[in-house]
Amino acid sequence: MTAVLTPATTRPAPPSALAIGLARTGLELRLFVRDPAQVVFSFAYPIVMLVIFASVFAGEDRPGGVPFAQYFLAGIAATGIMLTSFQAVGTALAEERERGDLARLQVIGTPPLGYFLGKAGQVLVTTVLQLAVLLTVAATVYDVSLPTGVGRWLTFAWVVLLGAVAGTVLGTAVASAGSSRAVGNGISAFAVVLQFFSGVFFVFSELPSWMQEVAAVFPLKWLVQGMRSVFLPDAAAAAEPAGSWEHGTTALVLAAWVVVGLVVCARTFRWRRTA
Repeated sequence: MTAVLTPATTRPAPPSALAIGLARTGLELRLFVRDPAQVVFSFAYPIVMLVIFASVFAGEDRPGGVPFAQYFLAGIAATGIMLTSFQAVGTALAEERERGDLARLQVIGTPPLGYFLGKAGQVLVTTVLQLAVLLTVAATVYDVSLPTGVGRWLTFAWVVLLGAVAGTVLGTAVASAGSSRAVGNGISAFAVVLQFFSGVFFVFSELPSWMQEVAAVFPLKWLVQGMRSVFLPDAAAAAEPAGSWEHGTTALVLAAWVVVGLVVCARTFRWRRTA
């Protein structure tokens, strides 16, 4: 009697980190929308800041005769990117670890890269929507002239992309620094100080030289400068400390912070709370 051989049952290959990242991007966006406080803060904060400062300094010009609302738009756009990436990701990740959410993801086999790609995808989508709303308000309410050339919009695209990715990896990196409360408070305080140092609220070239030197170490200064190169006329570059927009340096510094953040994440990321 001949034995009948049945083919061995094969398990389907597990989804790739990219596929998991795309799926988690959708999940992260749904969780974002279900949190009214986060939605309001992400979209309202830049607009409220623009309304306040444009109203207080109405009629005042900045270097080159640039209206204040137009000059300030660059800084508040950069700040919005920092808040939706660095601050939001760092705070959320620390809270998720503390609640045990990350531990459950580890149990079901979620790769760290897939988790990170989900966070990054959510940040990029949220950032694009936030900037679209902010630019619409600036153009319609305050008559801010938006760029018309393709080159400026391309600059806008790579500055936003590098800034958002840098903020996301750095937020992920600092989330392991302590409890969710400590991380949240620390990020908020650091973000406020960095905004003043980086020329968000003031003309950067008019700040004390030591402030400029400190700010140049961190990515926000270069993110704001990159945004100024998009929204301000070419003649305004003369008011920069280097007398130019320094696009090459901006790209290098932001990319360097992405690398630094990834290295720190690889060494410090953990799914569970430490004792």
